[in-house]
Amino acid sequence: MIAIEKIYQAQKRISDVVVKTPFSYAPHLSYESGANVYLKKENLQITGAFKIRGAFNKIASLSDEERTRGVVAASAGNHAQGVAFSARHFGIRAVIIMPESTPLTKVSGVKHYGAEVILAGANYDEAYAYATLYGKQNNLTFIHPFEDEEVIAGQGTIALDILENDNIDAVIVPVGGGGLISGISSAIKALRPEIEVIGVAAAGAPALKNSFDAKTPIDSTEVRTIADGIAVRDTSKYTLGLMLESVDRVITVDDEEIANAILFLLEKQKLVVEGAGAVGVAAMMHHKLPRLEGKNVAIVLSGGNMDVTLLSVIIEKGHRSGLR
Repeated sequence: MIAIEKIYQAQKRISDVVVKTPFSYAPHLSYESGANVYLKKENLQITGAFKIRGAFNKIASLSDEERTRGVVAASAGNHAQGVAFSARHFGIRAVIIMPESTPLTKVSGVKHYGAEVILAGANYDEAYAYATLYGKQNNLTFIHPFEDEEVIAGQGTIALDILENDNIDAVIVPVGGGGLISGISSAIKALRPEIEVIGVAAAGAPALKNSFDAKTPIDSTEVRTIADGIAVRDTSKYTLGLMLESVDRVITVDDEEIANAILFLLEKQKLVVEGAGAVGVAAMMHHKLPRLEGKNVAIVLSGGNMDVTLLSVIIEKGHRSGLR
């Protein structure tokens, strides 16, 4: 697991920049699920997602020489904005490689922070391959979105916020590449090992779920989900190893369940949450975790950078079906 000392160190590095997002009781969701649910609202983070935590911690830990060369990253959007924001903070160059299908909202968000954007590849994995080559050709420091100890330590600071509340029985975390849950679970199992850590993946991007169950890396042949922030095709051997040490179980939810959760959060919690950020709520709404009834459950809403076109489609379909 990631050493708890590293996570505390990350907390100190990012404390003056990263927002300490709200952690609050969700009455409607608690009623629907039968558990006492609390939401960690990383969708209200400064860049609209938790990724700023890991990106800033990584760039802050670089040597002066590494920062001077500039940085490059591959991302569907949230890591990109985290890297772009952090690079601007340190006054260095940032180049972000994004899949060609990335929502305009996320592309615009990255450019807003002054980073250069290159669209390449049909998905994250193809963008990643392009980014690693581009970084080598241009002598840029590569900032991996999840396969990096400093990045994972930064994401683990979310757990330190949650653990300020001493009554939590379980924490539910979205999983795509595995960096977020690896950081959170490392901190929780070091400090409160009795707390259950549960990952939720999109059924259309099941690589990490399948790998976790089989205890060996299994890549997906196809990825298709509205939860673009966790649409990862290939399993990281590194994060899988961390998860097998500290995560209790991983489940999946499908796109219809994710869409229902997005609309539920918008209507009942007055929160805009993207597909990746809504998977934990989808799991509770659709009773995928019955053993948690009556327990105190924390759900990480990992991001809120929702494509407005997709959001409008979800709202229209939800209203036609009578979902409230």
